[in-house]
Amino acid sequence: MTAMRTIARAIRGHGLLRTATALVVVCTVAAGCTDSDPGQMRRPSDAGDEVIVVGVSGAFAENQIVAEMYAQVLEHAGYTVERQLDLRSREVSQNALEAGAIDVKPEYLSSLLLYLDPNAEASANAADVARHTAELLRSSGLMLLTPSAAVDTNQFVANAETAQRFDLTTMSSLAPVAGQLTFGGPPECPQRPFCLQGVHEVYGVLFDDFTPLDAGGPLTVDALKSDAVQIGLLFSTDPSIEQNGFVPLVDDKGLQDAENITPVIRSEVLDDEVRSLLDAVSARLTSKEMTRLVGQVVIDKQDVATVAQAFLTANRLL
Repeated sequence: MTAMRTIARAIRGHGLLRTATALVVVCTVAAGCTDSDPGQMRRPSDAGDEVIVVGVSGAFAENQIVAEMYAQVLEHAGYTVERQLDLRSREVSQNALEAGAIDVKPEYLSSLLLYLDPNAEASANAADVARHTAELLRSSGLMLLTPSAAVDTNQFVANAETAQRFDLTTMSSLAPVAGQLTFGGPPECPQRPFCLQGVHEVYGVLFDDFTPLDAGGPLTVDALKSDAVQIGLLFSTDPSIEQNGFVPLVDDKGLQDAENITPVIRSEVLDDEVRSLLDAVSARLTSKEMTRLVGQVVIDKQDVATVAQAFLTANRLL
C-alpha cells in the first residue's frame, strides 16, 4: 500500500468497519431466513483490519464475474477485500450497501434507477440514466462510477417448440397467445418495471401462469428445455440462448432501456485510486466480451475467479 494511501486511510480512520458476519451468508445455509432482513447484516472483517467488501446485486454468473474483477484489481493494488457474491436480489444488496455491510457492487443502470424511483423516466441514453441515478444515490452516501459499454438487458425467450407453434418472433407477437403459456423467471419479476409489470403495460401481455425460478440461471434454462415453462426471462448476454435453440423475442416497442454494467460504491471508501481501478475494469468491458465470459462459466463450467483473472490479465489490469 502506498504512503499516500496509508495517510489518506489513516485520516479516514477505521470507524467505517464492523466486525461481524453478514447475515446473508448465514441465510444461505439456515432455514427460516429471508431476503428482507438487511438491517441485521454485518461486515465480515477482522477487528482492526480495513476491508473493502465487494457484493453483487443478484447471485448470477455475470454479476459474480464482474464483482470478482473488482475484487481482484483491488487486491492486486494492496487492498484487503472480502466478497459477498451470494446476495440474491437488488433489495438485499442495495440495503446492504446503504447500511455499510458491503462497499461496492456492479449494477445495471436503468434497473437501479427505477428501483430507487419507480416514477423516474429511464431511457436508452446511458449518460442521462447515469446522471439521474447518481443524483438519487448521493443522498445515501453512494457514488455511481463510469458506466461500461457492456449492456445486458432482460431478454424474453421462447423455447423452440413454442416459437414455431405460435410463430413468435417479437414481444408483440406474444400478446395474443400469452394466455395459453406459462412464464418462468425470477421471483421478483411481477414487481419489476422491465419484467412482467412492464411487459403488461407496454405489450398487454398476460400469461396463463407464472413460475418463480431464478434470475437468468439454470432453473430457467432447464424449465424452458423441459417445457415446464414456454417463455422465460434470461439475459441478453447469456450464451445458453443460442446453445439451447431458444428464440429471443425482439423488444419491438422498446421496453428495455440502458442497462450498462456500472460500479456503485460507498463514498466513504472511494478515493482516486479506487475510482481509477474500478473505472479501468469498466473501460474494457463490452457486451460481446461479457457473453464470452458468461459462456465460460455457465457452459464450460469454469470457475468465476479463474475467468475473471484471465480477463484482467489479458487486459493488463493485473
